[in-house]
Amino acid sequence: MSQIVKPLEDSLSYELFGIKFKNPVWTASGCFSYGLEVAENLYDISKLGAVVVKGLSYEPRTGNPPQRIVETPAGMLNSIGLQNPGVKYFAENILPKLKKYDTIIIANVFGEDEEEYLKVADFLNKTDGVHALELNVSCPNVKKGGIAFGSDPETLYNLVYKLKQITDKPILVKLSPNITDIRDTANACIEAKADGLVLINTLLGMAIDVEKEQPILATKTGGLSGPAILPVAVRMIYQVFEKYGSFVPIIGVGGITTTEDALQHFLAGAVAIQIGTANFYDPYSPLKVIEGLRKHLNKKGYEHILQLVGKAHKLSIS
Repeated sequence: MSQIVKPLEDSLSYELFGIKFKNPVWTASGCFSYGLEVAENLYDISKLGAVVVKGLSYEPRTGNPPQRIVETPAGMLNSIGLQNPGVKYFAENILPKLKKYDTIIIANVFGEDEEEYLKVADFLNKTDGVHALELNVSCPNVKKGGIAFGSDPETLYNLVYKLKQITDKPILVKLSPNITDIRDTANACIEAKADGLVLINTLLGMAIDVEKEQPILATKTGGLSGPAILPVAVRMIYQVFEKYGSFVPIIGVGGITTTEDALQHFLAGAVAIQIGTANFYDPYSPLKVIEGLRKHLNKKGYEHILQLVGKAHKLSIS
């Protein structure tokens, strides 16, 4: 692990991918927009370890028709359809405002085919102020009959390998949990030299209106997020770290609302965490988790957050 991430002086700070992070608490793509609403109305986002912006395609996208969101027990379903103004608009109109804040900016990118991914990555590679790229590979590949990039290890390997040839910026791959064994796609990313893995994206779900007797979402199915998916995320992080933890850093995302939730991710093997759905009902939750992690380290007598990474694997039976 010491070869992957290097601790710095502060108990929460470290160097990862050659980038210095002031703390391991990031915001998740799609749940924090581009960070400016919070920055301009609530708090200084310079306090965050990183902001992962809403997904970017090459051309603007209008997204899916309504209804696009529905509340579920301990979570929510969304089918926004990756609505965004396009990467060029982001670079010209949003990024200059974000660069005023002292935090790491990670761009979430996606495409309907391999060519679009490459175009977005190539554009961002030449864009100052974007520190790393996060790949959303849960998108349907239109040239492969609609199968998601992240569900086929060979397709995923080819995509990551080609992206590594055109960008100098770290590439993090956000893996889909909607497969038989997430270790297969994790391995494909590692072999293609991905710089990091983000576990996990949303789980596929559905909600039905019992009065209208039809699906609530216009697209019928959507991505389940929120506290309900915490145990699934922790399990998948644990499995991938157990097999590949010495080869690639893992960023945990899924169901984190409290400090205790975040600690489960770290103990399972994550070196950083992203807070997503919690931002909708408590936009201060990332700051609360940062403070909570400091208190936990002090209480337990740890000098650095990295001492917790993967510790749940060190089991003993007496």
